[in-house]
Amino acid sequence: MNAADTNTLIDERGLSKLKWRCRRGLLENDLFIERFFKRHEGALTEFHAEGLRQLMDLSDNDLLDLMLARKEPAGELDRPDVHAVLAMLRTPQ
Repeated sequence: MNAADTNTLIDERGLSKLKWRCRRGLLENDLFIERFFKRHEGALTEFHAEGLRQLMDLSDNDLLDLMLARKEPAGELDRPDVHAVLAMLRTPQ
């Protein structure tokens, strides 16, 4: 990802695809993600979208552990975009 992508807002089609990809089997995860989109969908950039895509590759339980701050991103997930999205997901109402 180049520097320009970090500030490029995702378009409506990209947002729709991202929302579809974020559908989860665990209700708790869906609630976090639904709140995330309600708050941030108008300001999401390609940088955020890539961080969210990385998180969506996780199992539901691993994702929940990260969102509840039971764990922190490690290995391939220890990236600025993932940390930024997690901070947004963890922000209480």
